[in-house]
Amino acid sequence: MEQVVSVNVMRESDKITMQQMEDPRMLMYRAGKAVYESYHWHGAVAIFCGTGNNAGDGYVLAQFLCNENIPVHLYLCEERFTPDGAYYFAQCTAREIPYSIWQGEIPTAYETVVDCLLGTGFHGEVQGRIGEMIDAINAAKHAGVFVVSVDINSGLSGENGLGSRCVCSDLTVSIGFLKRGHVLNRARDVMARVVNCNIGIELHGPCSLYPDAKDFASLLPPRPHFSHKGNWGYVTVMGGCLTYSGAAKLANLSAAALRAGCGVVRLAVPDCIVDSVMPYLLESTLAPQPSDAHGMIRFDQTALHVAMDGTKAAAIGMGWGTGGGQEEVLRWLLTHYEQPMVIDADALNTLSVMADGLSLVDHAKGPVILTPHLKEFERLSGVICAESQADPIDHAQAFARDHHVILLLKGTATVVTDGKETYLVNRGSGGMATAGSGDVLSGILAGVLGYCPPTAKTVAMGAWIAGRAGEIAAACSNPISMISSDTVHCIPQAVTEILSAVSKSEQLVPDHAAGIHIFSQEVDANENDKT
Repeated sequence: MEQVVSVNVMRESDKITMQQMEDPRMLMYRAGKAVYESYHWHGAVAIFCGTGNNAGDGYVLAQFLCNENIPVHLYLCEERFTPDGAYYFAQCTAREIPYSIWQGEIPTAYETVVDCLLGTGFHGEVQGRIGEMIDAINAAKHAGVFVVSVDINSGLSGENGLGSRCVCSDLTVSIGFLKRGHVLNRARDVMARVVNCNIGIELHGPCSLYPDAKDFASLLPPRPHFSHKGNWGYVTVMGGCLTYSGAAKLANLSAAALRAGCGVVRLAVPDCIVDSVMPYLLESTLAPQPSDAHGMIRFDQTALHVAMDGTKAAAIGMGWGTGGGQEEVLRWLLTHYEQPMVIDADALNTLSVMADGLSLVDHAKGPVILTPHLKEFERLSGVICAESQADPIDHAQAFARDHHVILLLKGTATVVTDGKETYLVNRGSGGMATAGSGDVLSGILAGVLGYCPPTAKTVAMGAWIAGRAGEIAAACSNPISMISSDTVHCIPQAVTEILSAVSKSEQLVPDHAAGIHIFSQEVDANENDKT
């Protein structure tokens, strides 16, 4: 499982590593060597260099390319260097590697352009000459030139993946550890492929985890022939109302929970929509709930007990509306239900308007999993969307820790945390931006919680299955035409990838369909190997 760190943790880890080295400049050497070893270089190469240490990595790279007689030209923003960068630039000039101050050229005459303009510490919006150089690199990429970004795409924040004017790369070579900016927000739109290179930096500080299929294989136990549906968990899906009868139907009709592996799904819906839901029940059972005059679930303790009795997990709130008896229902569930409960959609909105909502969550009878998107999280926590988008990990961790929940904060990269362990799930397709995708996720979560322990890792697996199924669905069709049931149909393929822990070359649909591919490689840190 890849480790993902904040910019501050990366900076501190760099600092401590350099303090332990006989010659700290060798860390820059290792970084440049790592970039060289991460790509099969051919044809002429242009390296666009800023004024920081990121440029120094480019000066080392230039010497490795020169060793292989690969034509290389350094384009400088200006002749200003860090001390380590100056050391390696002097080596370049001693070897007569050509360089010039960039004068507005669009580097379409090169096979490859390397982006060494800005590092992971940058944040804000790019202005001036650096911005113009970013535009030139993107123009070259548009013309067919292969673009490699060193450590992170210039203009993108290493902390949160935000930045409106940034390099779009074919390959990004991360140094040391993945940074949050490689995963969050715009990362998937501007990085086609990411390789993380271990150059001997030890981690000094907390990290999040970036999982892949193989990391979840241990959560899916083998299914002996001598077993029955009860061994794999009864789960309850509760939701729907007269106005929104389709949402709970989708969570069940799509068989998301069943496809995720539970034994039986029990659908709890208002009795006024039972007739419309019945034809779509397929393999599931029904637990009708009394409804009020508006067609929403009305609190009835006996009916709730029937719906929840004997189940191993539940997902509630999908399409159950607002303004009815949901507060009483939610209060009863939080104070009586002892199994893992996924609270989603309208149940989250109900929770946010209850004066004692978060207090009930704090003291819930069973494990609680909250699955808000940014706006729902704002209603729950008071943290405005812009703040949680800029720092989703820390805000999610604090909320989960304060309220003793597993929080799944939806986004381009989903953050799953219990306040101690944090997983970043960067799977999915733009085609999942359609009605019902959240309901599919809730169904999958209920399904896996029916037979897996209620941990952050289990919830992350559910998010991974949903996202990967969405990627496969998009690859089999297209993102524009996708509907949420397409994702459901592809859940078995996603689960198969976990079961077999397949290699990238064996996947049913190649990972490039996802738009980003992250993997790791070791770099020989032999400091006697000079450029």
